[in-house]
Amino acid sequence: MIKLKGLEKSYRTRAGQTWVLRQIDLEIPEGEFLTIMGPSGAGKSTLLGILGFYDHTWEGEYFFQDAAVHRLAVKERAALNKRHVGFVFQQFHLLDDLTVAENLDVPLSYRDIKKSERQAIVADTLDRFGIVAKKDLFPSQLSGGQQQLVAVARAIIAKPALLLADEPTGNLHTDQGREIMDLFKRLNQDGTTIVQVTHNEKWAAYGNRIIRLRDGWMEK
Repeated sequence: MIKLKGLEKSYRTRAGQTWVLRQIDLEIPEGEFLTIMGPSGAGKSTLLGILGFYDHTWEGEYFFQDAAVHRLAVKERAALNKRHVGFVFQQFHLLDDLTVAENLDVPLSYRDIKKSERQAIVADTLDRFGIVAKKDLFPSQLSGGQQQLVAVARAIIAKPALLLADEPTGNLHTDQGREIMDLFKRLNQDGTTIVQVTHNEKWAAYGNRIIRLRDGWMEK
């Protein structure tokens, strides 16, 4: 599904060039559950952002399915994101002016799905995550854990081919975290390709491969 060749990311500062990712060569076959680990500042979240077509300022080659992403315009990359990717952000990134139910509807609105069907999918998802009572609340009215649950629900609601998760259980207690990881495992078994970033060794073990980043380099 994904192939990276010589991927690099850097910033220009007064002190010179600061490297975030160096010479990343990585293949992620369809159906894999990959975990990315490493210390803070290693480049994990940056790599996830590039994989999800959110970050466009990088060098190297990125192939996604049949598309050479490095040759695509930003608008074309955004279309790939909307069509294929679900993303659980570390900081939630829920839309503050939309209710929980409306936030869940956003990824569905990018697909060719009738409004009545979207409403049914949202209702099922609210029930599945135990947040029916929160459907008319805004993100600011939710706890951190509740926002995290909504963020996970939003990421998977449109059944993306690629699910990217940046510390997806970071604001959840252990039981909620296990429920989310069990859900990810089931999604993966049903064919969803998953790439997660985590510091938790127990959650990392849910994947079938672990890669480690250090100072922007992928450890061999």
